[in-house]
This record gives sequence, C-alpha cells and structure tokens, in this order.
Amino acid sequence: MNASPAGLRPADFFSPAVAALISVLVNYGGTFVLVFQAAELARLSPAQTTSWVWAVSVGVGVTGALLSWRYKAPIITAWSTPGVAFLATVMPFTPYGEVIGAYILSALGFIVLGLSGAFEKLVRMIPGGIAAGLLAGILLQFGVNAFGGASADPLLVIVLVISYALLKRFTSRYAVVGILVIGLAMLIAQGRIDFSAVHLSLAAPVFEMPSFSLQALLGVALPLFIITLTGQYMPGMLVLRNDGYRTSANPILTVTGLGSLVMAPFGAHAFNVAAITAAICTGKDAHEDPSKRYIAGLACGVFYILVGTFGVTLATLFMVLPKAFITTLAGLALLGAIGGSLANAMADARTRETALITFLATAANVTLLGVGGAFWGLVAGLTAHLLIHGGQRTLAGNPAKS
Repeated sequence: MNASPAGLRPADFFSPAVAALISVLVNYGGTFVLVFQAAELARLSPAQTTSWVWAVSVGVGVTGALLSWRYKAPIITAWSTPGVAFLATVMPFTPYGEVIGAYILSALGFIVLGLSGAFEKLVRMIPGGIAAGLLAGILLQFGVNAFGGASADPLLVIVLVISYALLKRFTSRYAVVGILVIGLAMLIAQGRIDFSAVHLSLAAPVFEMPSFSLQALLGVALPLFIITLTGQYMPGMLVLRNDGYRTSANPILTVTGLGSLVMAPFGAHAFNVAAITAAICTGKDAHEDPSKRYIAGLACGVFYILVGTFGVTLATLFMVLPKAFITTLAGLALLGAIGGSLANAMADARTRETALITFLATAANVTLLGVGGAFWGLVAGLTAHLLIHGGQRTLAGNPAKS
C-alpha cells in the first residue's frame, strides 16, 4: 500500500484530517481525565502535570507521524490508557523518581521486544476470524454507548443519529464530518461550550531525574509493560491487520519504545499503537483509497503535537465537551469498523464459532490479575480454536482481509 505524495490532490487530505481530528478528540475527551486523576493522587505539581501532558502528546504525535510517513499506513500511536489506570493505583505509594525509572525500564523492554521480532511472529499466528472477533468485541461498547447517551442527553443524541443517517444517504464520505460540525454547532448554540474561558499558554517540560529500585521494577515497570502489551499493542496491531495493513509490529514496537524512552524523564509513561481511536482512521470513512489513509496518521501527529505544545489548557478544552457528544460521535464514527469486523469474524463458517467466542469474551471485558478484557478474550478464542480445530490445521493464518 504505497502512495506517492506527488499524486495526492487537496481533496485527499480532507477526510483523513477530519478522521484524525475525531480520533484525537475522542482520545482526549474520552479517557485523558485519568492522567489528571493519577497526577492528583500522586500529588504532582501543576508544572509536573503539564509536563506529563506535553510529553505524552508530543511523543505520540511524533512517533505516529514518523511511522505513518515511513510505512505509508495509518499507524496511529497513543498513550497507554490501561497503563494510566494502573499507575493511579501505584503512584501515590511510589517516589516519583522511581516511577520515572520504571517508565524507562518499561520502554527498554518494548525496544528489546521490537528488535527481537518475537511479537510480530505471535501476531501472525492469530487466525483472521479470531482477530476480527477481538476487534469487534473491543469496539462493541463504543457502538452501544453511541445510543446509551440518549438517557442523559436525548435531544443531542437523537439529532446526531438522525443527521448521521441522512448524511449517509446523500454523502456517505462526509457523514462523520457532518455530525461533528452539527454537534459542535448545536452545543455552541445551547451555550454548553464556552471558548472564552480557555486561555492558551505554552507548556514547559520539566525534567525529572530517574531513580531505580527492585520494588519499582517489579511493582511498576513490569505490570505497565504487560498491561500495555496485552491491552494496547495486541489489539492495535489487529486493527491494522483487519483493515488490510501488513506493517510489521517490530518497527512499531521499537519506535514507540524509543519515543517512550526519550520522553520518560519528562513524565510520559508509555506509548503504543492505538486500537480504538486508530479504527476511526484505518477504515473507509477516512478515505476510500487505503493507500491514502496514512494522511490520517500524519494529521493525528500534527494535532497531538499542537495539543502538547499548549499542554493542559488545550487538553482540558476537549474534556469539557459533554460526555454524550463524545460517546455518540465515537460510536457513529466506529460503526463501519464494527460492522466490518463482525462481517470478517463471521465470514469463514469453519471458524465462526471460535470467532464468536472471542467476540463475546472480549465484549464482556473481564479483568483478571490486572489484565483487561482484550487479552482474556483473545485467550478464550485461541483456547477454543485449539480445542476445536487443533491438529486439523495450523494456527498460522493471516488476519481478516479488509
């Protein structure tokens, strides 16, 4: 999937850029509040919190843009959301210098894993139906939430859903763009967004001297590494595979690991390939031509760097948007990805049952031993696949085709 930049037209940039904007908006508006909660529990100073926001935003922006440009694929990077949720439980009891040291050790682990090539081999062994079922299970809750917000904000959700349906009829390519504009216009007209309260100020990174201890290695670095690998990297790679991109996991692990390593002393915890927000940029809604969707990866990089430059002030703006708007926008933007994943999961009659098990187990989102539902859904699907089909055909197989 290669595309020559010289062959791009101005119109080719619009849809990918909007998909990128929605992806970034959902990322900040959805779960970024966890960063502020963790910072508050750890009693970080405002300067340290701003530095954390700067480091993760600029870091994922640079790594995602570099990878997308190099491999001409929409490789969207992000910070580890389950990693932040975990850090909120350990940062209050761990000296901040040791937390920074744990970030560095975790980053080194990803670099070594990427250089070894072991993770790429594991990803390639996962059958296509199970990969698609895993992705559908991860995204299902976002689709459900697109309509669940009607309980709290019925007018907004109804307007967005009806607008989406009408736009799909007349201009399918710009349906998501339309509901973004309509939703924002509605919120501004209702006086629910006050831009005058936002005063932009440049973020200043704060360097923290790392320190290392066995306790932080075992209690912070190792769990962060495992949680990010199973909860972010695995589904993130399967998102790319599901939409037909065959970029190796090795350079992605290595580059995001290097990015994490560089930004760790400034407060960044872990970068990884995105999963949920990436699905907004890897499908047909981003661009009809798969070879031009990498523009969304470049645009995401620009948006993340822009937010990071202004630190907390711009990130906070995304988080004041009503939750119902964020969840409905995300769910509608992901409808194509959810439908495509379900279709791919059910396409092969032979593996349909194991794909369905993967889908349902992942959607249940069971957390055991500190590891989230995506990992256990994959374990359930692979276990069922081995028990039902083991010995009949090898596990090796390409993930579902786009």
